[in-house]
Amino acid sequence: MTSTLWFLLLPILAVSFIVNKADAFENQRLFNNAVIRVQVLHQLAAKMITDFEESLYPDDRRALSKIFPLSHCISDSIEAPTGKDETQKSSVLRLLRTSSRLIESWEYPSQTFSTVYTITEKLTDLKVGVNVLIRGYLDGQPSMDDNDSLPLPFEDFYLSLDDGNLSKSYRLLACFRKDMHRVETFLRMANCRRSPEANCTL
Repeated sequence: MTSTLWFLLLPILAVSFIVNKADAFENQRLFNNAVIRVQVLHQLAAKMITDFEESLYPDDRRALSKIFPLSHCISDSIEAPTGKDETQKSSVLRLLRTSSRLIESWEYPSQTFSTVYTITEKLTDLKVGVNVLIRGYLDGQPSMDDNDSLPLPFEDFYLSLDDGNLSKSYRLLACFRKDMHRVETFLRMANCRRSPEANCTL
């Protein structure tokens, strides 16, 4: 390569480097924002269930702690990594798409306790952020949206908080806490997996 050609290519390479670095910085910022948002939701979920448990009589609390493990959540029907090994081996795109579906599964049921905690708005913000990250990874690839739709509605599964039925209210809160913990785990792992040399362990 002649010196003249090198001289002409240097500005192009410099611009390309700056653009790539800016893209990487923006991508990292979006990941950080998503992780922070889901942390807030996870903390809110933990507070909600703690407040609920503290409002119960000890006998009711003990009874509910035995009932819930036998129940299931709507998210159990969503295909997702299970266990540490599978989560650590999952692709960034799979972790992001699973997170989006888990968030989406709560858009309707969150309205039952959103008047106090403004959960629905926070979930919407988080979903938008995660979907931006997904679009970045799907750029130039076929869309898989048609294969990822969730069964709706959720009314028949989740019931609103109801003082008259403690087990149903407890299940709603416990499922929400569990799913926000899963989304937080998946987003943290996806962020780590973007760096091939990183040691991403749970």
